[in-house]
Amino acid sequence: MSDPAPRLMHLGARTDADHARTDERVALRPSDLTTHGVIVGMTGSGKTGLGIVLVEEAARAGVPVIAVDPKGDLGNLALTFPTLAPEEFAPWVDPAMAERAGTDVTALAATTATAWREGLAGWGLGPDDVAGLRAAAEVVVLTPGSTAGIPLDLVGSLAAPTDVDDDTRRSEIEGTVSGLLGLVGIDADPLAGREHILLSNLVARAWESGAPLDLPGLVAQVQDPPLRKLGVIELDAFFPAADRRALAMRLNGLLASPSFAAWAQGEPLDIGRLLHAPDGRPRVSVVTLSHLSDPERHFVLALLLGRLVSWTRAQPGTGELRALLYVDEVFGFAPPSAQPPAKRPLLTLLKQARAQGVGVVLATQNPIDLDYTAISNAGTWMIGRLQTERDRARLLDGMTSAAGGTDRGALEATIAGLATREFVLHRAGSTDPHTFTTRWAMSYLRGPMTRDELRRLAGPSADRPTGEDATSTAPAAAAPAPDPTATPAPPIADDESPVPPEVSSSVIVRWLDPAAPWAASIGAVPGATRHAPFAALQVDLRYSDARAGIDHTETWEAVLPVDGPAVEPTAAIPVDHDPRDWRSEPPAGAVYLLTATPLHQARFFTSMRTAVRAHLVASEALTVLRNAELKLWSRVGETGEEFAARCHAEAEAREDAEAETIRRAVATKVDRVRAAMARSEDRVAELETERRTTRSDELLSGAGDLLSTFLGGRRSSSSIAASVRRASGKRSRSTRVDQRVETAANRVAEQVDRLESLEDELADALLALDERWRAAAEAIEEVELGLTRTRVTVADPILVWVPVA
Repeated sequence: MSDPAPRLMHLGARTDADHARTDERVALRPSDLTTHGVIVGMTGSGKTGLGIVLVEEAARAGVPVIAVDPKGDLGNLALTFPTLAPEEFAPWVDPAMAERAGTDVTALAATTATAWREGLAGWGLGPDDVAGLRAAAEVVVLTPGSTAGIPLDLVGSLAAPTDVDDDTRRSEIEGTVSGLLGLVGIDADPLAGREHILLSNLVARAWESGAPLDLPGLVAQVQDPPLRKLGVIELDAFFPAADRRALAMRLNGLLASPSFAAWAQGEPLDIGRLLHAPDGRPRVSVVTLSHLSDPERHFVLALLLGRLVSWTRAQPGTGELRALLYVDEVFGFAPPSAQPPAKRPLLTLLKQARAQGVGVVLATQNPIDLDYTAISNAGTWMIGRLQTERDRARLLDGMTSAAGGTDRGALEATIAGLATREFVLHRAGSTDPHTFTTRWAMSYLRGPMTRDELRRLAGPSADRPTGEDATSTAPAAAAPAPDPTATPAPPIADDESPVPPEVSSSVIVRWLDPAAPWAASIGAVPGATRHAPFAALQVDLRYSDARAGIDHTETWEAVLPVDGPAVEPTAAIPVDHDPRDWRSEPPAGAVYLLTATPLHQARFFTSMRTAVRAHLVASEALTVLRNAELKLWSRVGETGEEFAARCHAEAEAREDAEAETIRRAVATKVDRVRAAMARSEDRVAELETERRTTRSDELLSGAGDLLSTFLGGRRSSSSIAASVRRASGKRSRSTRVDQRVETAANRVAEQVDRLESLEDELADALLALDERWRAAAEAIEEVELGLTRTRVTVADPILVWVPVA
């Protein structure tokens, strides 16, 4: 049946204090999301499922959606089957899962179709609602940088936006250039990086003049820019030609790469076309990023959000929700401190898009990974299970900033007690936060799609089939699900009983729902009547190390076959289970495997918890990175590249500090040498003056007096000899002055040699310093943080009866 209020977005139903679903619906008005929203929850909390339901409801309400899909799950929005028939599911069920389950695709499709029909019926939904969703909006899956789905032409997006103001144009240029440089591995600051400044000026000049611009044209302009100056400095002085040529070569590498050709194909990056189909219907445009590298993801999102900002500012004001942007995992795109290319346009949308009716909903595992501004600008929060108190505190800080009257203590207590797929809904201005569980999704949640499946989904014309053609991809030979009543029930074997064995009253007993996505991985066979006992386990693993500054909790979930008198925890099969995977009533015709396991004894389950705890203490560890030289540890979730970059930054800072100490010491020595040199140069000058005076005296005495006197016979021989002795004395004095001048000059030369020696010593010291700190930055090792018994919390096991062959 259809929703009574089609303009409301039906997300699920309230839950009570025992986490049980009630009959009270939880719904949002589309206009609620003009103040934006945040979905937060750790892995396994169900936030992606909630996000898919939210997008479905927006489409049903006639609101177009751009859904950014970093993980690859949102393509499931295209898998809506109007009749919920097995042949519609058959092309999309996993053949490998059918093989593991010992069945075929046709049978598994029939089981899946039944599960989806019954799941939707439990929420008052049926084939008519799925058909209505399919008719309400067209779903397209875009794969930028790949032709697996519908490619997205991003190279052509270098064309100038139209009808935007100067601030918007500058913001879009910054995001475009930052993303483009990121693709070629250049992290350039918009205000200081010369690569960023040059490209920004070239793009701005083309946009302002209305000249066409694409990537090949931009590469050509880098080598020969139509500019004489950048700022007040001549172009060649600011960015020499040889360096520009090197930048052009790096950008040309993109054009030369065969894999880059896909970036120039497909749908143009036109927000209007992403939001509305050619027939005028709203579109759900899923922009998939899971196949891209981190720089490529930032490039795509920076361009997409820049264009969305431009489109938004061109729209008239409204109080209704005109369009919705949903980002399924925002980690890395808007961190608290760094400035990746997409962060600025994303924050701009959060701050300004409300007036034009554009809503933003962000999903993330950890609120600490999201800029405080993003949290504080959201008016609607949907909060699932969080890992740590720090995560809850971070989120509550932002909520308190935006919503003022929030009862922080009560809200924190509610969040701390959430179950899987249970969320707290809180809206700014409301004093009634409440818990709810999400409804069953109309889309078939089959998990991330392969490239072949995306290609099949896009179809030969890159358009998703609609209406009667929607099931045309089903195999022609697909047959209806077999009628279970046509097959007689097998006889009961000697090791079976139609009556379940007694189980300790302290243990919850459930039956596996065949639709559980992980059922095949434990050997479950849909439709089988024989049931074997398994224990469903949930364990919190707390890794805490004061040295590393780590206090991190992970949840380990598994099912353990229970088929003997002793517990063997190594046989546990890790699966991501939750209460929706259990049924509280046995299926018709169920029989139970008889084992030697003392299920009736509570101490058996106590020993199970003890054994599982011991096993996990011995086998589980959190691997982190450590740099003992710098006394640095990696953070949980930090990649090796990110930690290495942080180590290099720290080593560089310490190297600079030590270099400053060397500089001061060398400066003191240099000052002393220069002072000694100045004194020696003054002494040379003084002696040069003395030498010139001495030589003048010699000339005045007359170098030829002796000859003229002697030959003239005017003086006696004794007086002439005295003159000779005086003249010889003067010449001797001149010689001594020459020697002193030479000695003083040598001292000047010695000081010059000392300066050169100091320079050599400084060069050697700086090289040694750099090598030492480089080695320190690279001294990274893996360290495993183990568990202690007190830090492993094992929840009470649930006994689950699983259908087996």
